[in-house]
Amino acid sequence: MDVVSDAISAMRLGHPSSRRLRMNGGGCTRLHSFGGAGFHVVLKGGCRLLPDDGDPVSLGVGDAVLLPHGTGHVLAGSPAETEILCGQYRLDCSRIHPLLAEMPRVVHLPSRVGGHLELRAAIDLLAGELDESRPGSCIALPNLLDLLLVYMIRSWMAEATSGAWPRVLGDPVTAAALRALHSDPAAPWTTERLAGEVNVSRPTLARRFATLVGRPPMAYLTWWRIILTATLLRDTSDTLASIADRVGYGSPYALSHAFQREFGTTPGRYRKAAARGGEGQGVSGRS
Repeated sequence: MDVVSDAISAMRLGHPSSRRLRMNGGGCTRLHSFGGAGFHVVLKGGCRLLPDDGDPVSLGVGDAVLLPHGTGHVLAGSPAETEILCGQYRLDCSRIHPLLAEMPRVVHLPSRVGGHLELRAAIDLLAGELDESRPGSCIALPNLLDLLLVYMIRSWMAEATSGAWPRVLGDPVTAAALRALHSDPAAPWTTERLAGEVNVSRPTLARRFATLVGRPPMAYLTWWRIILTATLLRDTSDTLASIADRVGYGSPYALSHAFQREFGTTPGRYRKAAARGGEGQGVSGRS
C-alpha cells in the first residue's frame, strides 16, 4: 500500500457515517468534538463554520471542508435555506500517522471550475446516493465516503503551503523509499538496501529522508511496524508470533518489548482494550 492509504487504514474504525443537514432562516447547529475526522459539503445555500478554536470559514455551494482532528464547531446557515452533507470518520487517534497529525484543524477546499476534479466527481456521486433508496446504495455510500476522504487529503496536499508531508511525498527519492517500506514492511530492510531500491547512494537517502521525514529510514520503519502490529491486534485474532512474522520481527518477545515501549502497554492488554471498544484509551502511540 501507499503512505496515505496505510495512514487511513491504520486509524479507521468501523464505517463512516453521513447525513443531510437542512437549516432555514439562518439557523445554527452545534457539532461537538469527537475522536475522528469530520467533513461538510455545501449542497445548497451557504453557511459559516465557527470552530471552537480558530477563525470562522465562509462556505458556498460546492465547498468542502475537512476537520481532520474532530474539532468542535458551529454551522451557521444563511438567511435562505441551506443544505449540507455532513459526515464523520471514526478514527483511533493512538495510531495517527504524522501525515495526518500535521494537517490543520480546518481544511477548506473551495469549489472552483476545473479544480480538484476527482473531489468534485466524488461529491456529485455522493449527492445521488444519500437517500439510500437506489439499488446497492448501502454498499456504494460507505465506499464513496472513504473515497471522499482520500480526495480531500489529496486536495489539501496539492495546495498546502506548509507542513512537511506534502514535501515528503513530493520528493521523488523519499517518496520512493516510503513506497518500498510500506509495500513490504516485513522485508529485511537496511538503509543500504533501501538506497539500492531507489537508486541513490546510502548517504543521499539517509540525509534526504531524515531531513524531510524527521527521522532516519530505519527508525521510521520500526515505528511503522509497531503501528501495523496495533492494527493487526485490533482487527485479527492472529497470534503475536504470526504478527511478528508479518511485520518483520524475529520473535514475539522482541515485538512485545518494542510494542510496550511505543504504546506503554503490552500487546495482550492492548488487544483486550480494543475488543472492549477502548482503542487508544490509556495509550499514546508516538509519531
